[in-house]
Amino acid sequence: MWADGVPNLLIGLREGLEAGLIVTILLAALRKSGAAAADTAGTDGERRAPSSAPIWLGVIGAVALAGSFAAVLTFSTSVLSSTGQEAVGGVLSVLAVGLVTAMVFWMRRTARTLSGELRGKVEHALKFGSGALAVTAFLAVGREGLETTLFLWTAARTAGDTVAPLVGAGVGILAAAVLCRLLYQRAIRINLGTFFSRTALALIVIAAGVLAYGLGDVQDAGLLPGQSWIAFDLSSHIDANSWWVTLISGVTELSVKMTVLQVAAWLAYLLVVIPAFVRADRPAVPRAEDADGRTSGAPAWVRRLRSGVGGALDQRPWTVGSALVLVPVVAATVAITLLPGSKGSDETDVTVTGKDCAPEFKSAHTGKQTFSVENRTGKAGEINLDNAAGAIVAEIETLGPGTTAEMAATLGPGTYTFTCMMGSTGVTRSATVQASGHSDATTVAAVKPVTVKDLTRPNDQYQAYAAGVLKTLASDVAKVRADLGRNDVGAAKTDWLAAQLDWERVGASYNSFGDDGLAVDGLPDGLQDGVNDPGFTGLHRLEYGLYHGQSAKDLVPVTDTLTADIVKIQKNLTSDDLAGDPTNLPIRAHEILEDALRDHLSGIDDQGSGMAYAQTAADVDVTRTVLGELAPLIDARSPKLMGTVTAQLDTLDKALQATRDGNTWQSPDNAPQARREQVNAAVSAALETLSSVPDLLEVPPSH
Repeated sequence: MWADGVPNLLIGLREGLEAGLIVTILLAALRKSGAAAADTAGTDGERRAPSSAPIWLGVIGAVALAGSFAAVLTFSTSVLSSTGQEAVGGVLSVLAVGLVTAMVFWMRRTARTLSGELRGKVEHALKFGSGALAVTAFLAVGREGLETTLFLWTAARTAGDTVAPLVGAGVGILAAAVLCRLLYQRAIRINLGTFFSRTALALIVIAAGVLAYGLGDVQDAGLLPGQSWIAFDLSSHIDANSWWVTLISGVTELSVKMTVLQVAAWLAYLLVVIPAFVRADRPAVPRAEDADGRTSGAPAWVRRLRSGVGGALDQRPWTVGSALVLVPVVAATVAITLLPGSKGSDETDVTVTGKDCAPEFKSAHTGKQTFSVENRTGKAGEINLDNAAGAIVAEIETLGPGTTAEMAATLGPGTYTFTCMMGSTGVTRSATVQASGHSDATTVAAVKPVTVKDLTRPNDQYQAYAAGVLKTLASDVAKVRADLGRNDVGAAKTDWLAAQLDWERVGASYNSFGDDGLAVDGLPDGLQDGVNDPGFTGLHRLEYGLYHGQSAKDLVPVTDTLTADIVKIQKNLTSDDLAGDPTNLPIRAHEILEDALRDHLSGIDDQGSGMAYAQTAADVDVTRTVLGELAPLIDARSPKLMGTVTAQLDTLDKALQATRDGNTWQSPDNAPQARREQVNAAVSAALETLSSVPDLLEVPPSH
């Protein structure tokens, strides 16, 4: 968890040091101006050095601006739906990356001249009065504050945790303040150019991760396509909660599962920004200024405007400073008050903490009502409102740490309880409350959560089915072995297709059988020697050999290895490592066909046979089988779903059969375009409906 604080510690340290250096330079310039003024006054000493209070008033105003901005960000997203939060958070993450990238390059270019520029601004401000000095400090620090606030907010949201990122940012800012104090007193010396250059590279890596996360949120919100186009998913191979994964994720903001767009954006950002940053070593050219501190050649109207502003900012620093502090706070308060979704008269506030679940839930009435649920824990989780039978009346599937979301419910007479499932903290429940009164409103049907026990019988049925198909697979592979022994490559191709379709009908989607499944149906992708690598085994290795002219003699050992790997799966079929976990069955109902779209119809796994449509038809068969085993559970929760998806699978089957030329399956490359489009449309429609099955039959943590 604390690894999530590392990026924000670096951000807080670097941005805090930048803002602190600006304040340090302003104070030093003011002190220098004061010393010069005392020398000009002579020995009588009647002229006093200018007060530093206006600078501090400007700094306080900048902090107020940053805090107000953070409040608006937090409250504006908390009243949105989960999809709205993902959309806004994703867009702001991308914006934050753009700002921090610009800031890194700005500091690279201006670090050498920053001190001189700020001293010139101080001298210029003193000519207009102390109020102008406060505005100078406000503008100089305010920009850093806004950039830092946005990037810290998005980095904390990326981490999915509130405590660690805030602590990390606080430690970084405190360390920056101490360093700036020591620098001002000249107690230490730091090569700031080296510091900013090296921390900039680390900040660029963090920004790349935030960009990838933000684009993932935008995809989840439906604003960008490609949500299901997964580049890699390591969640089944590594423990995302292990210390080393947490450390890597916390530092780089990367996750164990990423889409192609996220990976491409991450790589493109690093490949473009890092070389550009290394080359960007040209200092900024300072602008020539006249004796009055004004840019030479400025138009007359600009000079008159500055003169008028200077008159307004004469010797009233407290008035100006108060305005700088109060205006952002008032503006933020008004904005938050006017946010859509503000509390109504029929809205009940409840909170979730590390120990309690909705302790404010003490009364309820029948009919429609809304609960505003605030997550005060450092973890994301699920919130349910259950009736006396344990069925879910309303739910918030994911409530992020430090956020608030609305839960709308229509209650009938009876008792109700909130159930809070917040990450690894366990399950907590509220008091049981009786809904009083009578309502003519139609009560929304409660959905009883699925339990592991509910899924055990369907999963046992699937195990028995898969065991029978594996026997057929072993028999068909034995036929291939016999064909090769007779040097009959034509018969071997026919029997290979039968064996490949057997494997598809087992339902081994998305590497659900782990390394054993890869041995039977793996691809050469990622292997050092590709199709010639010894690690390339199984049905696709056999396909490659049969359709690339390899001799029967060379393919016999491949078939023998395949036979041994199938036996291994048969022995371990009921283990949790393969298909023994009942909670995987609803996921399989969607992923089998999604696997067909990802691998078969895209041509990724074609090793020469062109049998994508035949394999997809086999995937439709096993999808029907899995749905049939889950049908009683689905019908009890969504009575119309089975009818809809059955009709869609019928349409897909018809489209697939239309690609055949007599008894021969055509490859996607040879099939008419109209046929290909019909298949693709039918697959997409079926997948959209099937995507609701895993959520519908999800087992809550408490079950």
